[in-house]
Amino acid sequence: MDVIEELTQILEQRKTADPKTSYVASLFAAGLDRILKKVAEEAGETLIAAKNAGAGAPKRDDALIGEVADLWFHTMVMLVHLDQRPAWVLDELARRQGVSGHAEKAGRASQND
Repeated sequence: MDVIEELTQILEQRKTADPKTSYVASLFAAGLDRILKKVAEEAGETLIAAKNAGAGAPKRDDALIGEVADLWFHTMVMLVHLDQRPAWVLDELARRQGVSGHAEKAGRASQND
């Protein structure tokens, strides 16, 4: 089992856990607005870390990696809260692989008509 599936299972379990004993359970208990605020907060922190890292950094930037991990984690919490499977995001990325970004975006636009 991969880390995404393992983490998804843990997040699912936290939906019914005591909010006093689990950070994730406390997010679920607080509701979607609180989860979305955390995603937005982590996105902002990721942008700042990316700006501080600069382009062409020759080595791993632990601050940036940590912020992206926080963003991905909280995004997974959001997906699970909405009964979506994080693995579906990976499936969508795999589907898009090898497809021109312009062509993929145009395909999405025609689906929304």
